Amino acid sequence: MEHLFFQLNKLKDVLKNKFIFLFLDYDGTLTPIVQNPDKAVISRKTKEVIRSLSKIPHCRMAIISGRALKDIKNKIGLEGIIYAGNHGLEIEGPKIRFKAHVSIRYRATLRKIKSILKKKLSKIKGVIIEDKGLTLSVHYRLVDIKDVQPVKTIFHEAVAHYIISNKIKIRPGKKVLEIRPPLEWDKGKIVLWLLAGLKFVLGKEPCLPIYIGDDMTDEDAFRALKTMSLTVFVGGSKSSHARYYLKNTQEVTEFLGQILKIKTGERICRN
Repeated sequence: MEHLFFQLNKLKDVLKNKFIFLFLDYDGTLTPIVQNPDKAVISRKTKEVIRSLSKIPHCRMAIISGRALKDIKNKIGLEGIIYAGNHGLEIEGPKIRFKAHVSIRYRATLRKIKSILKKKLSKIKGVIIEDKGLTLSVHYRLVDIKDVQPVKTIFHEAVAHYIISNKIKIRPGKKVLEIRPPLEWDKGKIVLWLLAGLKFVLGKEPCLPIYIGDDMTDEDAFRALKTMSLTVFVGGSKSSHARYYLKNTQEVTEFLGQILKIKTGERICRN
């Protein structure tokens, strides 16, 4: 992967002349990863850049997060953009409203697993069990290192039967284990679906998708968009399906600011 800023001048004309569809993760992308997910608050500077980008012509924006839809909407708090919560299981935005159908049996299974995990993990300090309606997450970022493996063991013992019987799916993330419905639906499929709707509206107008994310779940989107877009991994030059990387959330904000300058005709300042 190349650092994105090394190629920014070469990308200037592409960014200027095409309709841009920005797909942005939240935690670890727009705001740094923090010990407690509730404390992950977007900075005023980042929020203002996003607000400005959402109002310019030839630019559309979607926030695609593992957080519940209501949570991510409250965190960003801006009108006129698309919000995809629970990794796209629920989506709202201008002229868009979608919620994946899950069975009563799945919801009952999730409640049962939650009850088991609350009981068995109650004595391990630092575990956070987050019920997001359609999914359930076990956060262990605050757990003492000696207790991390026991948390994982308890988790996998609790869900093993339901995985084998295809009643749930499991997806690991950064210091989190998540239970999802057994559906073939991920961030890659979401962005392709959203892009298809935009391209229908745009007709022959060229469109450049830009996806920026930092987690394992974002790799699905990087793979889906690899041949047609600008994909950016946040966190340094690590193994990823993204084409470029940025070091941290501050560089993400800076890059979004550069896009804003390019689209509004200001001079970019990177060499």
